[in-house]
Amino acid sequence: MTGGAPPDTGFTTEPAFGRQACHNALQLAGYSVEELQGLLRVNREIALENWLRYQRFFDKEGFVPAAFAYNGMAFRKLAPETWTTEELRYANGHLLVGSFLYGLLRPLDRVKPYRLEGNVELPGNGGKDMFHYWQPLLTDWLIERVLEDDGILVNLASAEFKKIVDWKRVARTVRVVTPEFYVAGGGKPRMVVIYAKMCRGAMARWIIQNEITRPDALEAFGYEGFEYSRKTGNWLLA
Repeated sequence: MTGGAPPDTGFTTEPAFGRQACHNALQLAGYSVEELQGLLRVNREIALENWLRYQRFFDKEGFVPAAFAYNGMAFRKLAPETWTTEELRYANGHLLVGSFLYGLLRPLDRVKPYRLEGNVELPGNGGKDMFHYWQPLLTDWLIERVLEDDGILVNLASAEFKKIVDWKRVARTVRVVTPEFYVAGGGKPRMVVIYAKMCRGAMARWIIQNEITRPDALEAFGYEGFEYSRKTGNWLLA
């Protein structure tokens, strides 16, 4: 965090779990730089940067739309800075981003820069790490949102972020489609993490820009040599 500068979209939205984010940020703001360094398992420079972020968390300035707040590889390929205003509005109604501080975010939800890991246990959260803190809060909310739409969830999250909801219950209640991306050659196809991240971001962008609503339509997606294989049911780079 932080990603590219957002365009003037004309509107932003508030996080559904903003109150919980403030609860978590207030706790994090109480740590010293040294304590934060150990908690986040980072070097002192990164710890200081995030200590300052949490000290300023409740300032009235410095908010960024969530889609523009991250700079990981998936978000680089999501490239929301290239979207039209109409695409951003559509994305805000159909795309969710996992966050250990904010829970689940829409692309235009206003957030503050931060750093937090899933294994962090905060004293005010009943001894739970962030995965278990969020599960009872997010699971029903996510299910309800999917059912209110079309009952289909295209899962492009990393395995880590699946843990912030009760994934087994989600998969029992809604139809989950999980695209997977592999590199062929040298025997058994293998997943290369950096390529998988690139493809997940690129596919999310493609879905938004083409307003894809049918799971079978995903088969038309291709990216940098990755194409859908009917034989394996996933995307392969030959």
